[in-house]
Amino acid sequence: MRDASRRRFCAAGLATATSFALMDGRMYGQTGSSGGIRPDVAAIDHDRILAMADAAMGQPVQPITSIPAKRSPRTANDYYSEPEDYFPADGADAASSALWAHRANTVNPDAFAAHRELVYKLGHVVAALTAAFVITREGRYASRAAEHLRAWFVTPGTRMTPSLQFAQRIPGAASGRPEGVIETVPLAEVARSVRFLAASDALTTADLTAIRKWFAEYATWMNESRTAGLARDMKDQHGSSWLFQSAAYADANVQGLTSDDATLGALRHRFRTMTLRAEITGIGIFPHVVSSPNPFRDCLFNLDLLCLACELMTTRFDNPWEFELQDGPGLRAAVAFHYPAIANRAVWPYPADLAHFKELPGKRISLLLAGRAYRHPEYVDLWRTLQPLPESAAPELLSTLAVTQPLLWFTQPKPPAAPA
Repeated sequence: MRDASRRRFCAAGLATATSFALMDGRMYGQTGSSGGIRPDVAAIDHDRILAMADAAMGQPVQPITSIPAKRSPRTANDYYSEPEDYFPADGADAASSALWAHRANTVNPDAFAAHRELVYKLGHVVAALTAAFVITREGRYASRAAEHLRAWFVTPGTRMTPSLQFAQRIPGAASGRPEGVIETVPLAEVARSVRFLAASDALTTADLTAIRKWFAEYATWMNESRTAGLARDMKDQHGSSWLFQSAAYADANVQGLTSDDATLGALRHRFRTMTLRAEITGIGIFPHVVSSPNPFRDCLFNLDLLCLACELMTTRFDNPWEFELQDGPGLRAAVAFHYPAIANRAVWPYPADLAHFKELPGKRISLLLAGRAYRHPEYVDLWRTLQPLPESAAPELLSTLAVTQPLLWFTQPKPPAAPA
């Protein structure tokens, strides 16, 4: 059964590839049927951006101190979350110091997830406001985004501690788990937003210095803590989330619009020597992801994370998009493998996700970035046709969107104006 599914998948992929190769007698990399590899993302997403930004204008500023975690062993400024499949031991209540026990395939409604939800909300709100500022240059969007940034990263009483030491902590344990590192993926888009907002009047020099310092400290934690190191070495979306976040925080280094080239160079080396070998097979499969309960969703998430990391790590002289190991593994193969299933999920060669399979794929940033990187207009054309996941979608779906505003990743920030 599985072999038959894979044969259908390969046949569909070959048919799709052949049709695009023959279209108008053009080879890959030339102008496609709807604008080629460099679409006007601002125009395409204009109405969506403004609708999201106008909704974000009314969202309250909510740093993590606004929702205390009663079982956190540290302060209200420390991020805290709990795994949803752990429960108090038999005979103990939720306030007991006894270590909670794992119960597979069961959800504990009392598991603390509020800080994770606040981080996702921050990422969506700041990114929407920043994108609206980019396309309209209206200061009100930048000013509202700045209020959120100051509460989360500047003001001492509400500023989040730059650490995930207690993310995914099992109550009763001393600290958190490496699986928690993935919960701050939205902060990568916040860091990217700061680069655009630096050109506005909404953030003072002192604000920018404090915000960049926060991300520099968080990057240090990501590179030096044992918890983050364990996440880095995972061979699935958790490891990819570490790579993407580390690249994003290096790109928004404390020095401003000058990225941390030394760190980005080290990340490129890791991508070539470890990530590709550990995460991708020669034909582009993510072998440690397809065995998850929701393989399609998780594979698309992983593909987005790796494409975003490559975009951040690329320079004029060093292009990780093009790197391939001698026996084949490379990101090009991963994009090519997943492309037919993104176009038609019926050809997905693995089991369907346990939940929300028919709501996928959503509008995947990987198609937009890979289309430009590999000069494949058919990837970009497919990206144009896909519908974004609605804001009303299930939280577990929305949490596997690595970013929410493609404009911020397909456009380079302009440097701030020089002081008079």
